[in-house]
Amino acid sequence: MAQSSKNIFETRGTSVKASAFVVIVYTAWNQPVVNELLAGAKKILANKKVKYILVEVPGAVEIPFAINSYWNKMSKKPDAFIALGCVIKGDTPHFDYVCTSITNGITQLNITLPVPVIFGVLTVNNLRQAKERIGKATVGRSCIRFKKLSDLNLPVVEELLIRARDLETMF
Repeated sequence: MAQSSKNIFETRGTSVKASAFVVIVYTAWNQPVVNELLAGAKKILANKKVKYILVEVPGAVEIPFAINSYWNKMSKKPDAFIALGCVIKGDTPHFDYVCTSITNGITQLNITLPVPVIFGVLTVNNLRQAKERIGKATVGRSCIRFKKLSDLNLPVVEELLIRARDLETMF
């Protein structure tokens, strides 16, 4: 069972560049769960005064396409993307295909784009697990990544821009 802490969303002590801009791509599917994830992401970004826009897609498989299309077609480039969704297992193998597709798509984007794509897509067996992962707080648990990054005591946007290869040189 997922556990939460009331301190997990603490992000005081971090700073953000004035022009920070994030694109949140979220799914219409499993809307009650995704709305909680979205509310959490919006709250964290608003607290840090990070500008963001929202892009809704029908389902999780469309998230990588939307992110790639946004990057290639829009003149204002974001500092990061956040992918939010929830895939709940059913009685068919469709769950496996969707989870593989979204995971591979986000991984490929993180390799090819010069900005990070944060994976905030829940892949769960049932609605109970989804509710456990979003927690009882109004802040979605997908935003834990912002807390974990802020533990490095770097500005949030700079933290988002650190690629895996850069982390190796820090430690």
